[in-house]
Amino acid sequence: MNKPGPYWFPAKRYGWGWGLPVTWQGWVALLVFVALLIAGAFLFPPAKGPLSFLVYTLLTTFVFGLVCYAKGEPPSWHWGEK
Repeated sequence: MNKPGPYWFPAKRYGWGWGLPVTWQGWVALLVFVALLIAGAFLFPPAKGPLSFLVYTLLTTFVFGLVCYAKGEPPSWHWGEK
């Protein structure tokens, strides 16, 4: 299935996954992800509730992973040049 428009996240040259964003939408998604992680440290202080902080961090990371999967190149293992 072809995806319309450019990918927000290109595939990594080596390994599995995605590299840094190549579109402004990808950069916004990455900055929102980082901001949510920082906010989580204040909303769920790890010293007071490590489990709630861990759950929040895992959920935020999972959602960002879904964004990368939906808007990035199809993930596969790469050994260098395409």
